[in-house]
Amino acid sequence: MKNLKYFLIATLITLIEHCRAQTCVVDNFKVKEDFDIKRYGGKWYAIGKKDPEGLFLQDNISAEYVVDEDGTMTASSKGRVKLFGFWLICAEMAAQYSVPDPTAPAKMYMTYQGLASYLSSGGDNYWVIDTDYDNYAVTYACRTLNEDGTCNDGYSIIFSRNPRGFSPAITRIIRQKQEEICLAGQFQPVLQSGAC
Repeated sequence: MKNLKYFLIATLITLIEHCRAQTCVVDNFKVKEDFDIKRYGGKWYAIGKKDPEGLFLQDNISAEYVVDEDGTMTASSKGRVKLFGFWLICAEMAAQYSVPDPTAPAKMYMTYQGLASYLSSGGDNYWVIDTDYDNYAVTYACRTLNEDGTCNDGYSIIFSRNPRGFSPAITRIIRQKQEEICLAGQFQPVLQSGAC
């Protein structure tokens, strides 16, 4: 009887993990429908983030998105970064965005470069999971996938138009979106003290 109990618990855990893995397949994540890149443009402040592996902006993160007449988007972002484990300095990054599939405009590809030699350059997916354009935006990037299609190394930033954060109603929406991209409980708040 005891062995049957352990077998049933193990089977239940396996089923839960299998279901979780199916819902956490990155290609199944929903992004903002009918995304309007022109409305997305402007200044955003990071309020929460889930970092990828490696060096990433620490705090006081903001981004200014500029959308040209032809719909091309570029961004300049800044924030503090920690070097050598103790030295915090303000750093700037620049990025250009392209839309590989015009039927999914919220799934962009971002090419970025640090404006100083100690910052990395490269490219990542940049998905707008959700936004109301006026208050919040939830962005997501997966750098590497596991064999089962779940994310091995990814990051997400929660943006606000206001550096002070959100109302309780918007916070509930954001928490739901964090669950939908399988990152609930993995975010840390981003300090916005005006240091950069």
